[in-house]
Amino acid sequence: MVMAQSLFLQLKADAPDCQIDVLAPAWTFGLLERMPEVRRAIAMPLTHGQLGLLERVKLGKQLRSERYSHSIVLPNSWKSALVPFFANIATRTGYVGECRWGLLNDARKLDKSLLTMTVQRFVALGHAKKAELPTPYLSPLLSVSPEQRQAVLDKFAIKLPANILALCPGAEYGEAKRWPSSHFAELAKEKLNQGWQVCLFGSTKDQAIASEINHLSSNACIDFTGRTSLAEAVDLLSVASAVVSNDSGLMHVAAALDLPVIALYGSSDPGFTPPLTAKAKIVSLNLPCSPCFQRTCPLGHTDCLHRIKPGHILELLPS
Repeated sequence: MVMAQSLFLQLKADAPDCQIDVLAPAWTFGLLERMPEVRRAIAMPLTHGQLGLLERVKLGKQLRSERYSHSIVLPNSWKSALVPFFANIATRTGYVGECRWGLLNDARKLDKSLLTMTVQRFVALGHAKKAELPTPYLSPLLSVSPEQRQAVLDKFAIKLPANILALCPGAEYGEAKRWPSSHFAELAKEKLNQGWQVCLFGSTKDQAIASEINHLSSNACIDFTGRTSLAEAVDLLSVASAVVSNDSGLMHVAAALDLPVIALYGSSDPGFTPPLTAKAKIVSLNLPCSPCFQRTCPLGHTDCLHRIKPGHILELLPS
């Protein structure tokens, strides 16, 4: 969703008066509400992987009254193209994906060798089919108001110190994308000794990892994992002085907040889904075995991450 904002920004740059509505899972609304380009977020009632054919037909028919002139379908699945089709949207753009001829009437063939980054593939769908690609893209930029920021600080009773280090130790995809907890803890201890406040961010799935990091750091960190909504996590992250993160959704959020980000890459490819900000520093050892794109290390050692030492990351952070 963060990378999709580059498409929204491009659409607005090309046609400032266009109105952009986004059909997406309700849990992403905290991001969409911080994208000024988006007029309205519409909840997709089905979860990932659900076909729900009747629900998709019903939703499409409900949206007919909006009289949308154009839809852009970012997922490549067959089912994701059903709602625009049944909404009778005149132009339905997307990549061919799962044989979507007919459902899409502006179907594009994706040249992965030309469009090597996810953000490039999204933005390309906002241009005419014969446009020269790849085109420059605008970096995502989430907007957090002073009122939103103060509200979340008040809720969690946070008083801002001079410097805050945000650590994002989770990675939904699997352990081959996660820097070791002991490394995060060593980094946290060093910054705490320098007078920084260290905060841990993530979902409920990251609580065990965050708890371990905090335990190894003498419980001196503020642990927000599993305690915030996505919107609250965005607003809290916005006050950070620097962020250290695995390749994860929160890494992209931090980048879109225009924060100094140190992005740690193991099994994934920083060339495919990099943090989209000039303030990011990408750390990847580029071992012969990586990127392997596996959830767990097929060699059993995860050297691509274990061999990134906390001291190196410390040198990249402001003192």
